[in-house]
This record gives sequence, structure tokens and C-alpha cells, in this order.
Amino acid sequence: MDLIDRLTEIALRTPKILNRLDTEESTKNALVMPFIIALGYNVFDPHEVIPEFTADVGVKKGEKVDYAIMRDGKPIILIECKAATADLNKEHASQLFRYFTVTEARFGILTNGLTYKVYSDLEAPNKMDSRPFLEFSALDVSDELACQLKMFAKESFDLEGILSNASELKYMKGIKRYLMEEWMNPTDEFVKLLASRVYQGRMTQSTKEQFTEIVKKGFHNFVNDRINERLKSALNVSDPISLPIPDNSENSQSDEESESGKIITTEDELEGYYVVKSIVREIVDPKRVYIRDTQSYCGVLLDDNNRRPICRLHFNSVQKYIGVFNGEKIETRHPIDNVNQIYQYADDLKQTVSQYGKTNSETIDSPSA
Repeated sequence: MDLIDRLTEIALRTPKILNRLDTEESTKNALVMPFIIALGYNVFDPHEVIPEFTADVGVKKGEKVDYAIMRDGKPIILIECKAATADLNKEHASQLFRYFTVTEARFGILTNGLTYKVYSDLEAPNKMDSRPFLEFSALDVSDELACQLKMFAKESFDLEGILSNASELKYMKGIKRYLMEEWMNPTDEFVKLLASRVYQGRMTQSTKEQFTEIVKKGFHNFVNDRINERLKSALNVSDPISLPIPDNSENSQSDEESESGKIITTEDELEGYYVVKSIVREIVDPKRVYIRDTQSYCGVLLDDNNRRPICRLHFNSVQKYIGVFNGEKIETRHPIDNVNQIYQYADDLKQTVSQYGKTNSETIDSPSA
């Protein structure tokens, strides 16, 4: 079995057990240890994996990191675990930072079994970087991710290869952060740069204001096009996916809302969509699960049909909500603090899908136009 097959197996099993993983120990046993095993390490052999690895920090003795993956008698990867229900934050990362500086390990992983943040010491020797060079969801497995993780596997561990790749990923993440900031609020420098490529006139204040809106809309359209292509590839469908909800549905939006340039599909919304998809795939072909974004909410639909809503993701405010539907298609909003809490409503989502008719690979009546 290849690495991607082992990772996919974990991804498929996780939603079925997540509601029972409310402690750090249960998360380690059910999610983190299988991940380590997937990389080819024997978690029962202390020559390869040491649980509760001692990493004394200064005068503080008895400091322990959850797992140390060993090679030639030395730690090469430190893994600090939190419960599946925990948000990974800077405080958790600071714990790993302390352990990192007193060992010979070049890589540290902070995880809650669902999200993995991988750190190294690219900026200063033996000092863990403040930002991870690799961050991924165990529920979103791809060939690209498997290729990156393969370098960490026992049989193909490649220190230099990982460090080279880590450096590239680090700068790539930095560029993505810059582009995200420009996407949300283009700076004068960014507007002038793009405007100079298409406009030869004098850049007056009014021209700059005009191009600021043009750049913002153009950037948003470009990103939505790329998202459309990504989803099209992920769902293996031949027709383009329309992110705005069309006007001919019972949940029609105004012309203003249908303007694709004003709709921003965030990473949280996409991650939420993948979580919902992973939940309902137990009872329905995942190819039948679609995403439709609007300015008000992000909808997840069965068969790309607005009359078969699975849920709505209200992620456009500080407090996130998931909207679930009963048998009369009445929506009830539930507050959530992070995307992982969607799993608390797995039964509701599966019940909603079931009420629309036949499940699994069988077809149901065609979606409305």
C-alpha cells in the first residue's frame, strides 16, 4: 500500500470516530499514531519512536514532548499533540519551540490529529522558525501532499531534500500571504504596478482610485476562476462550477450578489466544504456534493441543486455559524469556533442528505434548472 493510500485510509476513517476524540490521549491513539505508522515508523520500537521523549529545558527538568522519531539514536522529528477539539495556536507552538532548541531534531510537528503544522530552523540554526513551512489537513489528501510527506518517511527520509523543499515552501507561503493581503486591500504600489502594464497615461489620484477598484475586481475574478478549476478537478466533473447561486432558484440572489467579483471564497469556506464532503461521503457519492458561494453565505448542495441544500457556512463574520436543515428545509444556525466543529453535526448532515432520496451511487431525480 502506497503512502497516499495509507493517508486516504486515515482520512476516510477520521470522521467516523471524531466525536469520541475529546482528549489528547484519544487523539494520539486514534489519529497521530496511525499517521506515524503511515510514514513507516514502528511506534512500538523505541529505536524508531519514543513517546514522552525527555527534552529538558534549562533549569526545567522533566520536560517531555509527545513523540520523538529517531534515526541512528538521535531525534529527527519532534511531535507535540493536542486534542482533536483544540485550536492550534502560538501558545502551543511555543511549547514545541522550547523542546526544539534543546535537541538535535531539525523538524517539529504541532498537531491535533486533523491539522499538522511542520516547522524547521531555516532562519537560525537550532531555533525553530516562528511560522510552519508546511501546513496541511489530514482530511484533504492529495498526490502533492503525499509526495511532500514521503521525504519524511522511514524508507526515504531525505534531510537535505526536506530542507530544500522547506525553504521553497516558506517563501511560497510568504508570497501567498502577500497576495492575500493585496487581494483583500490592494496597496498603492500594487495598483500602480498592475496599472502600468495596461495603462500608459498619467496616474492621477482619480485614476489611481479607479484602478484600485479595477484591480480588486480583477483579482477577485482571477481567484474565483482558479477556485472553479480546482473544484472542477477535485470533483472530476466536466462542466464548470458556478460559484454564485443562480437567480432561478428558490434561494435566488440579487444581481449585485451574483457579481462574481464581489464573492470571496475563503480558505475556511473551502475547508468547511471538504469537511462536509468527507462526512456525507459515507452515504452518497462525493462527486454529487457541490459548493455554491454567495456574499451572504457559502452553500453546500447535493447534485448542484439549490432545492437540496446540505448546509450553509456562515463564515463572513467574527462568529462562524453552520446552518443545518430539518425535513421542512428550515435552517437552524449553530455557532462554531472552528471548522473542525462541523463534525459535531455529522448526523444532521447525513440525515439531511438521506431525506432527498436514494443515496450512494444510485441516482435520484434530476436537479432543477
